[in-house]
Amino acid sequence: MHRPSAAEADFAEELAVLRPDLVARYTAELPGARAAVLSRLWRGLAHEPLPWVTGREAGREGLALRLWDGRRLHGPHPDPFATAAHTTVVQLDEVAHDDPARLMSALGVPHGADFAAELADSVASLALSRAGQPAGPQAWPVRDWEWEQRVVDGHPYHPNCRSRPGFSVAEQLAYGPEHRPLVRLGLVPVPADECLVTGAWPAHLRDGERVLLPVHPWQSEHVLKRLVTEGVEAHPLMSLRTLALPDGQHVKTALSTRLTSSVRDISVYSISMSAPLSRFAETVGERMDGLLHFTRTLGAVTANSPDLAAVLRESPQVYGERVLPVAALATTELPESPAWLAEFARLSLTVGLRLLEFGIALEAHGQNLLVVLSESGAPVRLVYRDLADIRISPARLARHGIPVPALSGRLVTDDVTTLRRKLFGSLVAGALAGTAGSAAALRGALETAVRQLPRTPDLAALLEQPLPAKALTWMRLSPGTPGDRWTQLPNPLA
Repeated sequence: MHRPSAAEADFAEELAVLRPDLVARYTAELPGARAAVLSRLWRGLAHEPLPWVTGREAGREGLALRLWDGRRLHGPHPDPFATAAHTTVVQLDEVAHDDPARLMSALGVPHGADFAAELADSVASLALSRAGQPAGPQAWPVRDWEWEQRVVDGHPYHPNCRSRPGFSVAEQLAYGPEHRPLVRLGLVPVPADECLVTGAWPAHLRDGERVLLPVHPWQSEHVLKRLVTEGVEAHPLMSLRTLALPDGQHVKTALSTRLTSSVRDISVYSISMSAPLSRFAETVGERMDGLLHFTRTLGAVTANSPDLAAVLRESPQVYGERVLPVAALATTELPESPAWLAEFARLSLTVGLRLLEFGIALEAHGQNLLVVLSESGAPVRLVYRDLADIRISPARLARHGIPVPALSGRLVTDDVTTLRRKLFGSLVAGALAGTAGSAAALRGALETAVRQLPRTPDLAALLEQPLPAKALTWMRLSPGTPGDRWTQLPNPLA
């Protein structure tokens, strides 16, 4: 019998007090959660340039990894684009491991102990997320936040798909979108002359000479250490820190804890860039023949601190009633149709490659990218939100006669590798692969889609070179290295 990890046992104890009705289902979900996280971890071990993996040998019965200390790690042939939990056991020499956290501890690699704790938390949180889901088929959502809350398993490829360190079980139930809570945001008054405000901060979030800054309750308690009594109720979206307000607008709040890979605060830099970036995106959107809309940033404010800031955006639903995040497509039957998947790939690549040719590389993963469906379910156009991580090439913009915006810092680069990595890693290795769910399905969709695309140098790179993807496991095992690390996945079109 599997011995529960400390995280699994702690979750069960808290749940027995808070929600005893969920304990049995939580326990039943744990084996599947372990397999889901182990599958993501094995993908990273198999495909990322980890310095302590000295060789890889593919055989008829699976893949073997040679480690720097002479040991061998053996598991199934990994499909880098699979989303199902296909790995239930990985063998380290003679010992079989079905628990990703214990496997990482047994590997004994640098920074592995901290990562093992994150993996254990990811398993327990994922089991909790699955345990709280309603039984039976769900009705087609009407409101945007209902779509967001259907995404239960988190990132399709990150081993920390549900890792929420610093969140108790009570806080996960109270704030996690998959648990469908109503969250009361605090409104912290800050003198306007002490804030950086860009865009038009609305009157209902002002009090005389003070700005009322929406703050997540977790942030209030754990980071700001203050009790906030005034507030507004909102529905949490997929990213947890972004919520849908009663008037339909979305607010991104600072949440200074590590979720998946990153600490979710809001930098002063991103606040300062938000207004010109939003105006620039509107201008570029006019060149997209109605195939793409950017959600407008209405206002952004920071009290000169990444821990106390907020961004107000319009809802993607203003661009269509049937609009949903790409990550939520997996909760529908649409991707099961090869024809539908190919049409969605054609639309996504048309938009992404045209923008890349103009000089804009989107971070088009399944959370930022949304699709508008017709009444029959056909993908008709895309919506993109959250411009904070796109990349912009002044040289490409100038080549196409597009005015270069007054932007600076990490947003701006002419490096071709950086631009292509940004788009291909998020769109093809992320949104499209996660929707397809396997290398075979992704290959079929891309083969059909690319026949209809203009042959540009960027498309040639996509067709002929290995597919870039973020090295998610390597990044978590490199805590002292800032920024993204990358790997190369087998090109599904090769």
